Amino acid sequence: MTTTNKLEQAFYLFDKANEQDPNKEIYKGKEYAKEVLYAMRMTDKLNSFAPNASETLQLTARCQHICRWEIPRDSYEINRTGYLKWRQDLKKYHAKKASEILTAVGYDQNTIEKVAFLLEKKQLKKNEETQTLEDVICLVFLEFYFEPFAKKYSEEKLIDILQKTWRKMSEKGQNAALKLPLSKSSLELVGKALS
Repeated sequence: MTTTNKLEQAFYLFDKANEQDPNKEIYKGKEYAKEVLYAMRMTDKLNSFAPNASETLQLTARCQHICRWEIPRDSYEINRTGYLKWRQDLKKYHAKKASEILTAVGYDQNTIEKVAFLLEKKQLKKNEETQTLEDVICLVFLEFYFEPFAKKYSEEKLIDILQKTWRKMSEKGQNAALKLPLSKSSLELVGKALS
């Protein structure tokens, strides 16, 4: 995976913005701002899943949740319509924040537009890079966030979520998901979701 000075600078500024996240997470004995840890996990997963990813895709993975806490879920109606509106607004917000940083670093307009395109998940299943990003998002969710998430919901709801996650992934992503180090209970849920 090649890196450029601009890429390193963009990563640094994305992480600096995400360090303002008031939500903290302890991982391997160290405290992180939640969105910094998420960004690091996205980069690590992209590096292992798609080691030849373009610079544009590397940038997008790193800023996927940039400043997400600034638009909290509970500021929208707690129903499906509210959830979908929140997700759409977040995508636009992430694209705006990322564009500001990429402009400051000196990226060209074409790269900035491509990152915004990917952040808005356009042409999922049709665009290879959008699909790779979605696969990485799903893999990070399953590996690091599914277990704590599972404690809050019924088995029926979790199976539905797993089925929706599975449908968003490519075959390559699904194969990678089956190799994740999941707990016995999570593997059982995945098995039920896929049967």
